Amino acid sequence: MIFWHSGTGNTLYVAEKLAELTAQPLGYISNAQDYVASKGEKIIWVFPVYSWGIPPVVKKYIKLAKAMPDTEHYMVCTCGDDVGLTHEMWRKLMHSKGYNARGAWSVQMPNNYVVLPGFDVDTKEVTQEKLDKSGKRIEEIAHGIRCGAKVDSVVRGAFPAIKTKVLYPLFVKFLMSPKPFHYSDACISCGKCANTCPTSNIKMRSNRPEWGNDCAMCLGCYHVCPVHAVQYGSRTRNKGQYFLETFKRCKDNA
Repeated sequence: MIFWHSGTGNTLYVAEKLAELTAQPLGYISNAQDYVASKGEKIIWVFPVYSWGIPPVVKKYIKLAKAMPDTEHYMVCTCGDDVGLTHEMWRKLMHSKGYNARGAWSVQMPNNYVVLPGFDVDTKEVTQEKLDKSGKRIEEIAHGIRCGAKVDSVVRGAFPAIKTKVLYPLFVKFLMSPKPFHYSDACISCGKCANTCPTSNIKMRSNRPEWGNDCAMCLGCYHVCPVHAVQYGSRTRNKGQYFLETFKRCKDNA
């Protein structure tokens, strides 16, 4: 079983490719809390890296998951550049559940984090290069999962401990509030932001988006807006947008 979480399509793209190569079914991350695993089953957790750590929404549903005895667990995370010690965080979480944590991999995909100064989407050339390279990488990962590999094949990057143990907690505490989200006068009431939200946190009120408190901070609403009307305070002003064209939310699996 593949449990996935995605905001702009990068991670779902990887999850769908893995499903094709491993003959595993797909389910949104929230399905984990009700899933009854079979003995010897492979469970694959596929999610994006948030500030060199596991997205809180993913941690939430892993903790809520029913006991899965006699199963093998794998991690595949997507990142713009590097993951810090995300794999170690995942292994500790698996250990706390009593799971058999096997292989952990990272896949570099186009950047989509634009909230902080100095962070923006990749150029079209870099975006295409990452997408082109992802196919072979996903095939390597699928082979490792089929073989039951126990490896840490991830790009840690420089100063991984500082990134995961210092910057990640600060990010979760101070940079995940949905309050700065708003829409500008350019809003055309298309509802794409609400339809894209993986936690159904956005409701259309009087044909305008309204953000609740259950935000995954995936920025899907910002990136999918066809008129660039969704903004996060003033931090996303003049920033680029990225949304994988093949992305679909898979509501039937959510």
